[in-house]
Amino acid sequence: MPDPVVELTDVWRTYDTEPPVHALRGVHLRVCPGEHVAVVGPSGSGKSTLLNVLGCLDRPTEGTYRLDGVDTATLSDRQLATLRGRRIGFVFQAFHLLAHRTVAENVMLGELYTGLPRAGRRQRALDALERVGLAHRVDFVPTRLSGGERQRVAIARALVGEPSLLLADEPTGNLDTRTTDSILALVDKLRDEGLTVIVITHDAHVSEHARRVVQIVDGELR
Repeated sequence: MPDPVVELTDVWRTYDTEPPVHALRGVHLRVCPGEHVAVVGPSGSGKSTLLNVLGCLDRPTEGTYRLDGVDTATLSDRQLATLRGRRIGFVFQAFHLLAHRTVAENVMLGELYTGLPRAGRRQRALDALERVGLAHRVDFVPTRLSGGERQRVAIARALVGEPSLLLADEPTGNLDTRTTDSILALVDKLRDEGLTVIVITHDAHVSEHARRVVQIVDGELR
């Protein structure tokens, strides 16, 4: 069995309130290269906290998180940010595109924290846009794109640094049913190409596309 991309071992995330809030409780999760996992759960179940830990945006209070074999607890904040920039591509419900920048320029911004050289940046952006089927929109601005096209730009931006993990938070939440299906087909294609995907969602239609579905309830995975 290949070494996992993601390995959470007895992870807790506790917020220091009165009384303390245990947002994650003893979470174990192992995701291997090329897997497509959906994490589902109701509002307040701990999905956002889990997303923040998986994305190296927050640190566990207890337990171990290894990303590509690296124990994240051993890293400084700067080293953790570098690991996040190089290994994780993020896709969110809101597209977070800059309206005054072209599609290609928005995708190029995805390399800011990867440590990749400036040389070849535009070509890598064009390659990522080709990968998501938007090579014909490189010089458009986001306001001229449909919602589905904007999300494809966001996915291309997440892919441009060749991450180990695509981490998607409700990626179709702002899209209609037909556009949702096209984005899910794209994610399926990326998974079939070997990309590791974790989707955080409350939508059963989205989770049906995953090869594995785990539930989070009251901070516990089931």
